[in-house]
Amino acid sequence: MGGLKVKRLFEVDPWLVATHRLEKTDRRLQESITAVGNGYMGLRGNFEEGYSGDGLQGTYLGGVWFPDKTRVGWWKNGYPEYFGKVINAPSFLGIGITVNGQQVDLAKSHYRDFYLALDLHQGLLTRRFVYIGADVEVQFEFARFLSQTIPEAALITVNASVLKGTATITFDATLDGRVTNEDSNYDERFWIAQHEDATAKSIQLQTKPNPYAVPQFTVLLKQQLRVNGQAIVGKVTTASGWLQEQVTVHLTTGEHYQLEKDVVVVTSRDIAPDDQAAKATQLMNRVVKDDFKTHLAAHTQRWAQRWAKSDVVIDGDPAAQQGIRFNIAQLFMTYYGEDKRLNIGPKGFTGEKYGGATYWDTEAFIVPMYLAVTPPEVTRALLQYRHDQLPGAYHNARQQGLAGALYPMVTFNGIECHNEWEITFEEIHRNAAIAFAIYQYTVYTGDESYVNHDGLEVLVGIARFWADRVHFSQHAQKYMIHGVTGPNEYENNVNNNWYTNTMAVWELQYTLARLPKGDPDIVAALAVTDQEKRHWQAIIDQMYYPTDKKLEIFVQQDGFLDKDIRPVSTIPDAQRPINQHWSWDRILRSPFIKQADVLQGLYFLNDRFSHAEKERNFDFYEPLTVHESSLSPSIHAILAAELGKMDTAVALYARTARLDLDDYNHDTQDGLHITSMSGSWLAIVQGFAGMRYDHDRLRFRPQLPKNWRRYQFKLTYRGRLLAVDVGQKVTVTLLAGPPIDLDINGETQHLEVEDDHA
Repeated sequence: MGGLKVKRLFEVDPWLVATHRLEKTDRRLQESITAVGNGYMGLRGNFEEGYSGDGLQGTYLGGVWFPDKTRVGWWKNGYPEYFGKVINAPSFLGIGITVNGQQVDLAKSHYRDFYLALDLHQGLLTRRFVYIGADVEVQFEFARFLSQTIPEAALITVNASVLKGTATITFDATLDGRVTNEDSNYDERFWIAQHEDATAKSIQLQTKPNPYAVPQFTVLLKQQLRVNGQAIVGKVTTASGWLQEQVTVHLTTGEHYQLEKDVVVVTSRDIAPDDQAAKATQLMNRVVKDDFKTHLAAHTQRWAQRWAKSDVVIDGDPAAQQGIRFNIAQLFMTYYGEDKRLNIGPKGFTGEKYGGATYWDTEAFIVPMYLAVTPPEVTRALLQYRHDQLPGAYHNARQQGLAGALYPMVTFNGIECHNEWEITFEEIHRNAAIAFAIYQYTVYTGDESYVNHDGLEVLVGIARFWADRVHFSQHAQKYMIHGVTGPNEYENNVNNNWYTNTMAVWELQYTLARLPKGDPDIVAALAVTDQEKRHWQAIIDQMYYPTDKKLEIFVQQDGFLDKDIRPVSTIPDAQRPINQHWSWDRILRSPFIKQADVLQGLYFLNDRFSHAEKERNFDFYEPLTVHESSLSPSIHAILAAELGKMDTAVALYARTARLDLDDYNHDTQDGLHITSMSGSWLAIVQGFAGMRYDHDRLRFRPQLPKNWRRYQFKLTYRGRLLAVDVGQKVTVTLLAGPPIDLDINGETQHLEVEDDHA
């Protein structure tokens, strides 16, 4: 764990992420950590009044993206034609402020008493400071949230209180479509202005045309200003793709002024462009029926319902407590299953990097958490998302000259839209994660309706891909898979990655086992022949797995042990993280591992391996792992806890729980690591509490970290709500649902709802 330098910008608090400092040199990091969203849209923690210092302006709309032309020096057959990217959406945040003719800009203005806080109870962002001008001091207080009850609505307030002197304050509320992406090719712009309506106070824009049959998206933004709950109309001016509404107020010492900016955003994903103005008006009429406080109360109630089923309480480690609540809040601000067309992007609504909407992260890391903390239909929606994109997976395989379905590494619509060859076309292990998510959903919920219908179509498509992607080695008399990248992306184009081979065989086994149970009409339509089944079984029986008899470990890939094997502790601290200091050539030749690879397989297929096998492989691979993927610490923490290595487990839990809050990987300024945030929950529930499940029952093997007094969590399971409390003793309570038998430390406990919980 050496070489870790944390950067803690926010105070430790169980429910707040707060600071009394404006970090001008780390403004982007502050912006990422104070991002808010509601599943429909989101934005970074930019300042309403603007900020001329360094920062990354970012507003993002779920499902709104652009297919940017793939640009590579040497084109290879099979490359995707475009790189899909989340584009910076027109900004609705702006409320420019001048005091006595001077622009308020915290990069330049004098100020004191700065405070910034994200309230995790409800995703409410607040900020305040005292502006110091010539003979005047004005305290400004801001609050904003994106509504969970009207997802198209954003509500923003600014309060001005004159502490000293006389102030003429001008507010310029803007809608701004003149935005760019930092990662765009040749500074291109993605939005074309369509219409500005000064009377309706709205602007409409459309993404520029593309040659890839990807729909153009049209968005309409509408604003309404209110003072003390009453609608007002300021001086409105417009330009192409831009609208400003100006309000001026004169205040003296002791006087206050509250301005509310209500915003509605609609997109062509839901509303046809010609109908957007009417729909936005309808939505705005709903918004202005209630004031900010009333909307916030309804919004907070929605959050309370979610927290009631998902909160984790940690007694004895305030930083750990804050970390897991921050992660849960950011996950729920990104996705809660309301729109089945959406998924969970690695950065969510917090940045441009990793521009795709969907990676394998969702199935591997989000599904096992969401199964236990959200209603079953939320996870079912994630599975359905993949089935709906099955045609794209078949297309991706055909592009490589292969049969079956190859799910994309990065996608919005099922078509691969990432252009790094070693990732896009070699990291095919993601196919197994898609199938494993179906298995986890089925086993955890007991609901076989998906796997027997749509899920079976996915499984067969993936099985046919594996059957074509393997080859038979006459020399070894084994099936092999060459030219791949495993989960450890610090090795490319390797042969026989143990994890990939292992999970390919697991998927073939699972598909063969499910076929007889599938819906007869689906099975008939799939037309899996006896010859195919025999071929799949032959692969299962004769797959090659690299192992080392002397070390008694599974070898990550052919030739791995020929590397200069040495632990991460030999890397000088000044060279960490290596992905920011070493050449790619040096990284690829090194023995250092980005994230769990062999250990990912031991985590997924946990019951297939003995304690001794897990321990030998963990003891060999963890010291080689730099954990420079956000997905890495949680898997290692879970296995460490299972193996009784609690000090290691707790240290790795801290890294996954506070990865962004403490900027462990020195890249949070680009956006939060949303899809790895489930890792902190998994580390506690599957790691410290030892939760496992199969077709028969839930099992727990709880342990208490030595610096914690206790921890508590809730989970839903097959129509039940359970509360688990681990302290000096372990207590599991059935809060709702039918009776259940649990396996706790090897003993069966029968639980029924107590009268006071009924």
